[in-house]
Formats: sequence, structure tokens, C-alpha cells
Amino acid sequence: MYYNGRGVEKDYAKARKWYERAAAQGYAWAQNNLGYMYEHGEGVKQDYAKAIEWYEKVAAKGHADARYNLGVMYYNGRGVEQDYAKAREWYEKAAAKGHAKAQYNLGYMYEHGEGVKQDYAKAREWYEKAATQGN
Repeated sequence: MYYNGRGVEKDYAKARKWYERAAAQGYAWAQNNLGYMYEHGEGVKQDYAKAIEWYEKVAAKGHADARYNLGVMYYNGRGVEQDYAKAREWYEKAAAKGHAKAQYNLGYMYEHGEGVKQDYAKAREWYEKAATQGN
């Protein structure tokens, strides 16, 4: 509620406090959201290493958004050396859980030959999977 300003004034510091409490209890969404806050510098000093730390913790639990977020970090080289192969690996793990943005990004990688051999048929397959979910 504090993060989005729903029913209260938007307050990233309060959002972070509540996310930290929930994360300490193992709540995966809170852990992922803390990673996002560190990645984007929302209510905290931007810190890609901390973002990756949170994403890895929750990705190990199978959280699709965290897996997608790790893919983004590797794709863009945020806090890690840019690595399309690792980005593809994380996108595939998220896509296997039905994550539409990860499926789209895999399509893009196959279309442009980034970290994979260019393959328009595979690109179309991934784009279609994302499209069936409205992406």
C-alpha cells in the first residue's frame, strides 16, 4: 500500500520497512520487491549488488518475477558483467513458470541472435507464448 500509494501517501521508506519485516519471515514477494527497490533506488540508495542478492535468494525458491529480474540484470549488465547466456538461462526459468515478459525477451533474443543462434522460428514460438498472455 505504501509502495503504490493506495489508501495512503506513497512512502518508499515505509514500504521498505514493511517489506523487510515480511522478507525476514521468508515472504518471497517482499524479498523480490526489496530487490526491485535496490535495483531502482526507490527508498534506498541504488545498489545492484543488493538487488541481485535479494533476487537470487527468492529465485532459488522458484519465484518467476525474481528469475525474470535476474535475467534483466544479466542482459543489461547491472551489477554483473553483461552475459546474454546467463540472461537467457534466467529468462528460460521464468518462462517455464509462464512469465510473459520473460517469454517475450526470449523471443527477442532468438530474433536478434543475442546469446543464442538466431532462430526466427524459436523467436516466433516465444513471442506467441507471450502474446497468448496479452504481452
